[in-house]
Amino acid sequence: MATQAVNDGNFDSEVLKSDQVVLVDFWAEWCGPCRALGPKLEELSNEMTSVKIVKVNVDESPEAPAKYGVRGIPTMILFKNGEQVDQVVGNQPIENIKAIIEKHS
Repeated sequence: MATQAVNDGNFDSEVLKSDQVVLVDFWAEWCGPCRALGPKLEELSNEMTSVKIVKVNVDESPEAPAKYGVRGIPTMILFKNGEQVDQVVGNQPIENIKAIIEKHS
């Protein structure tokens, strides 16, 4: 399953109302570390089918990042049952991202 683009318009339905654990990647096109993180998240989305991985472009959808206090990108926030359960900032090794997901799955 590939990562999915989510925006302010469908954030609630795709993230908060999802019955899966959801990892949200807040990113921007101009952000080098964000682009480096992308392939890792694609790999994880194919490997870990128990988690839904979505991407929110902060330039196109400013409401969700503001609501969750995203100040730097990339920021990944993990949601479970509509609640924020974990957050990590920066381009992380794939093992770190996987460990965060597994901790809450």
